[in-house]
Amino acid sequence: MIQRKQSIFLLLAAIFSVLCLCMQVGTYTPDGMGVGSKMMNLWILNENGSTDMKVCPLFVLLLMSATISLLTIFQYKKRLFQSKLCVFNMLFIVGWYVVFAVFGYVLTPEQMTFHPELAAAFPAVTLVFIWMARRAILADERLVRAADRIR
Repeated sequence: MIQRKQSIFLLLAAIFSVLCLCMQVGTYTPDGMGVGSKMMNLWILNENGSTDMKVCPLFVLLLMSATISLLTIFQYKKRLFQSKLCVFNMLFIVGWYVVFAVFGYVLTPEQMTFHPELAAAFPAVTLVFIWMARRAILADERLVRAADRIR
């Protein structure tokens, strides 16, 4: 339910994931003269206007993360399952950063440098929100178990 604080954290995580999906996450600038390429989550927009779809795993990982965040909100009756989904979602975000580093720094075209944009920090914000949601979910579970012991 939305009135629980973990639901708000998960909703904010999904919003930041979708925002990152829509924004530019990096720029390839040439070492000399010329126009650079823009790296989005789904493609790289080259200087001549063509697109290269080799970075689509970034899009897939972030889309899965946003979907899992929204799905986790509605699993409020199964707190332990909700907690496991949060851990799984955090792994998707860490995987996004691994793929981002590979495409940004390891597979950079020759004579170009890579510069991350502000939107590349949004998955880290998402990771923090998911971590906070998981802590709140586990706190709720402890509270329910303590109430069961009292009865």
